[in-house]
Amino acid sequence: MSNNPFTENVREKAKSKNALVAFPDAEDKRTLEASIFLLAEGIARPLLIGNKEKIHSLAKEHKINIDNIEIIEPETSSYLNEFAHQLYEKRKSKGMTEEEALALMKNPLYFAGFLLENNKVDVVVGGNISSTGSVIKAAIYSVGLKPGISLVSSFFIMTFPDKMYCFADCAVNPNPTAEQLCDIAISSARNFQSITGIVPKVAMLSFSTNGSASHEMVEKVQIATKLLKEKAPDIESDGEMQLDAAIIPSIGQRKFPNSKVAGNANVLIFPDLNAGNIGYKLVERLAGAEAVGPIVQGLNKPYCDLSRGCSVDDMINVASICSLM
Repeated sequence: MSNNPFTENVREKAKSKNALVAFPDAEDKRTLEASIFLLAEGIARPLLIGNKEKIHSLAKEHKINIDNIEIIEPETSSYLNEFAHQLYEKRKSKGMTEEEALALMKNPLYFAGFLLENNKVDVVVGGNISSTGSVIKAAIYSVGLKPGISLVSSFFIMTFPDKMYCFADCAVNPNPTAEQLCDIAISSARNFQSITGIVPKVAMLSFSTNGSASHEMVEKVQIATKLLKEKAPDIESDGEMQLDAAIIPSIGQRKFPNSKVAGNANVLIFPDLNAGNIGYKLVERLAGAEAVGPIVQGLNKPYCDLSRGCSVDDMINVASICSLM
């Protein structure tokens, strides 16, 4: 279905993992089609979470044969009470009651999250029906944040015929602090390497390069860069720098002569959501890059979010990428 070399490669690599992928937004024709493809191609083993009757009725309506795909209905599952108790234990200090925990656990997003938390599935992919806010809340309540990472963020893999970049954060955090920018950079670099196999070179982007301008917005990126070098010295990173200094070797050398990253960056960390969202859409629409994502990151286990306007191809790609995270 895909003719992009990057996504073809990701799907091929995902086959070796053969991950068990739970789809909590299962009452959707696209989910059924993506599941059939994943199973048929040996990319992953899909598991549908939801109302069995509604899912079978949808499959019948669209003439999709899902006989070989397992469905778990939260309300009738033997795990329901166990998972509800786990949620209550995690959230009782925040005021959650046992009744509230049980009610939430009947929601496929939360049930899928606790399947993941209990290692009964490898990946969860939702968001084709549910909002991003609902998906992220369920993920935080179930698997939680990765130790040492302060927030959930997102990244895109921007693919060209001859190269690839990671752009972050372009979808979740409007105005991250310096500490949060540092954590976004760490998550992005690690995920870029695990998915592509390419060694990350992180540029912390700004309208200033190496102190060429003075402003509180520049200072935030300078602090984030310093924190990044202290917290993850194994990741090659530098900043603050302008976009041209980050990706064009001659300009990088001229503007930031002592930097190993300048001119060669492949992980671009935007200072806020205005810059990130505008940046990835400019590159996608005017430069013809394919934007693969957004992929949610910063969670303790791969619980991924789709756009509600996603295609079947998008669902297959996200399931494949998350299998490699």
